Amino acid sequence: MQSLTFNTKDKTIVLTDGPRGNSTILEEKSNVSTVRVENGYYEVMQRPDEISHALPVMRLPMANTNMFIVS
Repeated sequence: MQSLTFNTKDKTIVLTDGPRGNSTILEEKSNVSTVRVENGYYEVMQRPDEISHALPVMRLPMANTNMFIVS
């Protein structure tokens, strides 16, 4: 089981290989506009700059991922 933490205020995500707190960080991303639910996946949407549209940069299976939303 992996954990995805989405900070809505800072617009960042942190993906860890287990429960939050003492797990290894697998990925960190900034400029994340949203994490949307799409066909059984959490889809991380990132905006490369202020002008561009948000693009999907990561898909994580919901069955294997706990998502936490913080602000």
